[in-house]
Amino acid sequence: QVQLVESGGGLVQAGGSLRLSCAASGRAFSNYAMAWFRQAPGKEREFVAAISGSGGSTAYEDSVKGRFTISRDNAKNMVYLQMNSLKPEDTAVYYCTAGRTFYSGTYYLEEAEYDYWGQGTQVTVSS
Repeated sequence: QVQLVESGGGLVQAGGSLRLSCAASGRAFSNYAMAWFRQAPGKEREFVAAISGSGGSTAYEDSVKGRFTISRDNAKNMVYLQMNSLKPEDTAVYYCTAGRTFYSGTYYLEEAEYDYWGQGTQVTVSS
């Protein structure tokens, strides 16, 4: 069982930055691929970024490439999402999620591959 708690959301002006954090409980954190998804009002939840258990492989949704960076600290059971050059269209509830893997270089892009979800943190970008 893994419990995830996100923090770091808030209100920021367009062009600004935020750093989201996700604290994970449980053992063998490095056995889990981690990802961030987001859900804007009236829209379906969508993939943002993912990172493998080892932290050596990452993937990003096209609209955030070059602006967002996902990272993890396995010693602290933490995952981060550094968000720069924020745009109003980045406004959403951001969710941290964990998916069990059997290979440390694996990450997943599909929501269905992830087993555990946090409660979400609101990010609002004003124009």
